[in-house]
Amino acid sequence: MKRESLIFDRPETLAATKPASERGIAKDDIRLMVSSSNGHQHTNFRNMADYLNAGDVLVVNSSATLPASLPATGSIGQFRLNLSTNYGRGLWLTEPRWSSSQPGPLPLQKGEVITVGNIRGRIIAPFPKLNRLWFVQFEGCVSCNIKKLGQPIRYGYVENVYPLEHYQTVFAKVPGSAEMPSAAYPFTKRVVDSLHKKGIQIADITLHTGVSSLEVEVDDVEEHPLYPEPFEIPEQTAKIVNQAHAEGRRVIAVGTTVVRALESGWDGKQVKAASGFTRLYIHPKVGVNVVDGLITGLHDPVTSHLAMLYTVANEPLIKDAYREAIKEGYLWHEFGDSHLIFRD
Repeated sequence: MKRESLIFDRPETLAATKPASERGIAKDDIRLMVSSSNGHQHTNFRNMADYLNAGDVLVVNSSATLPASLPATGSIGQFRLNLSTNYGRGLWLTEPRWSSSQPGPLPLQKGEVITVGNIRGRIIAPFPKLNRLWFVQFEGCVSCNIKKLGQPIRYGYVENVYPLEHYQTVFAKVPGSAEMPSAAYPFTKRVVDSLHKKGIQIADITLHTGVSSLEVEVDDVEEHPLYPEPFEIPEQTAKIVNQAHAEGRRVIAVGTTVVRALESGWDGKQVKAASGFTRLYIHPKVGVNVVDGLITGLHDPVTSHLAMLYTVANEPLIKDAYREAIKEGYLWHEFGDSHLIFRD
C-alpha cells in the first residue's frame, strides 16, 4: 500500500477542541456513524445497542490514563516530556516537545542529563526511524511523581488543560496509558446498561497505549515502524471470544488497541491468553482474524490507524465513510465523534 492511499483533506474546523460536557452535551450524545457494505447510517452513541445483535461480544480496553505530560529541564531549557511507554527499571520511551502545540524533534544529545521535578534522567537514544521519540533512563521513580507533576497529554487543538477525569473511560481499571484509549470515551453507564439489556457481552483486554499514532512518512505503508506496547489478554476473555466464534457470533473491538491485542494473541486457530509487548502492525497485507467490527474515533490523514481500518473493512468503504463524515460535520480526535465499522 502506498502512502498516498492514506491522504485525504480534513478541515481543521472539524477538530473537537473540548470534552463533550464542555460543549454542553453528555458523552453518549456524541454522534455515531455506522458503516457497512450497506452504506452509512447516522445516530447518537447512546443508541449504539440498536445496531448490534444479541450475543455480540464487545471487547474493551481496561487501561486507565496517566497524567503523562511532565515539565522537564535540560541544556535546551524548559520543555514538556510526554511519557509514552514504560519498559521497566526506569527505562521509558518518551516524546520531548516544546509545548502541547509545538512538537519535536528537539535538539537533544545522547548522554545528556535532564530533570523532571527532582528526578534525573539520561537521554539514551532515539527510537529507530522515529526521531521524535527518545529513550530516557530515569534514576528515580518517575512513576511515583506523575500525579504530583503531570497533566494529561494534550495537543494544540484542545483549547484548555482539563482534569484527568475527562481522559478516563468507564472501563478504566489498570493505570498505564499515556493517552486515553479514546474509542471508549463515549461509553456511559446508560450505554453499558442498554448493551447488557440486549444480551451483548462485554469482555476486556489491557493495552497501555503510548503517544499518538505518528504520521506515516515512508512511501510503502508497510514499512512504517511501530514501537512495542504492553498488553494482556486474560484467560476469560480468550474463552469468551473463542466461544463466540465457535457459535457464529460477532466480536466487536472497542478501539484499535483492542484489535492489536486480540490479533497479537491469535495462534492461527484461536485467541490465546497472552501478555507481553506487541509491535504488531495491522495493514491489508497482514489481515485480521479475530474481529468482525470496530468502534473507533475518526483518524487523521496519513496515520497507520487508517491502514488498520482498511484491513477491518476495505479501503473504498472507509474512504467513502470519511467523505460522509466530513460532509456531515463529524468531529475528530479524542473528544470527537464515533464510528462503528462492520466487516462484510
